[in-house]
Amino acid sequence: MDEVIAMSVHQQYALDTYRAAQRGEPAPPAPGLHDWAAVRELRDYRRFEAVLAGRPARGRIRLALARLLPAGRRHRAAGC
Repeated sequence: MDEVIAMSVHQQYALDTYRAAQRGEPAPPAPGLHDWAAVRELRDYRRFEAVLAGRPARGRIRLALARLLPAGRRHRAAGC
């Protein structure tokens, strides 16, 4: 039976960096470098899709609107 050898993310990054250096290519980005930016982009995209589908605002946007509007007008706010 063949043995499967798994590499950690850091070992794979080191190997990819070595290969890029041997080929004269730019090094790949470090693991985890753009994770939070990707999470923010996904969140923004899902919010945008919700607006297009006509679903109400949720989360921090709804809380901010609730703080700005008087108590009597909250149920009449557009998109809430």
